[in-house]
Amino acid sequence: MQTTTLNITGMSCEKCVQFVTQALKNVPGVREAEVSLTENNAVVKHQDAETAALVAAVEEEGYGAEQAL
Repeated sequence: MQTTTLNITGMSCEKCVQFVTQALKNVPGVREAEVSLTENNAVVKHQDAETAALVAAVEEEGYGAEQAL
């Protein structure tokens, strides 16, 4: 299992967190997604999910995302 952390921009409420969490969980291979409004990030545990697919899922919901360094 791999862990990828994404920096998320544009979230302003718990509803945003729910949208981002669900979008990430819908990516094939994702087992768990924890999204934090206070940290503006998402920690995603997955098997063989491409980072680009994770970022695209968040962006499709209207938020910004990039892999944390």
